[in-house]
Amino acid sequence: MLIARHNQILEIARLAGKVTVEDLAARFEVTPQTIRKDLNELCESHLLERVHGGAILASGVENVAYEARRIIAAKQKAAIGREAAALIPNGASLFINIGTTTEAVAQALLRHTGLMVITNNINVANVMRSSAGVELVVAGGVVRHTDGGIVGEAAVDFIRQFKVDFAIIGTSAIDADGALLDYDFREVKVAQAIIANARHVVLVSDATKFDRAAPVRIARIDQIDTFVTDHCPVDAVRRICADVGVKLIEAMPPEPAAEGE
Repeated sequence: MLIARHNQILEIARLAGKVTVEDLAARFEVTPQTIRKDLNELCESHLLERVHGGAILASGVENVAYEARRIIAAKQKAAIGREAAALIPNGASLFINIGTTTEAVAQALLRHTGLMVITNNINVANVMRSSAGVELVVAGGVVRHTDGGIVGEAAVDFIRQFKVDFAIIGTSAIDADGALLDYDFREVKVAQAIIANARHVVLVSDATKFDRAAPVRIARIDQIDTFVTDHCPVDAVRRICADVGVKLIEAMPPEPAAEGE
């Protein structure tokens, strides 16, 4: 389970690219042994990779453990969830796919009524199953033990039976050229089927996804309609959204700089 210091270490690593045991011990006023333990735990969650004297950001070939992903940017994900849920009217039909941010949207939708929700995310199903205002439909397929995602050709075929009003999709990484990326090609095929069978596609993703890399392309930003994030720090992505008509919603935009700063 990540602790507050772990999140701060990750933020330093994102900004600097590398952290050292010596610098972190001095910054947090703890022993080097404590920092080594922190780094080992972060490496076990695939958030960092150990190097001599410290650690660097993990390479983009394997996703972060699901419970760790839940905690990363949790406040931001909750804000994104509320903004995305506000886009969905009562009585709508929608897909919700795999991810901790899409799970936050599901949580924010619990007060809606008359929804039909189709999901390949067991965690979303658990969030929504007791809501009287939701008709819940769960896709069939292979259940991925790491995160409760339902993937594979059976899930793709199931999704293709529907044409819904909205799709809520997540992504593991966003490239500066507007590519939406993930780690598992089986999950990507389901996400592509979801995009193809929704009238309005809403991408939900926190800003940490701009710092990550993943090997499999889901889609391009111009294939979605609305992008909800906490804030978008990449000017190139802002320009792409403006150029192709994607509505960009920032749930937690940074404070404008004071005059003279």
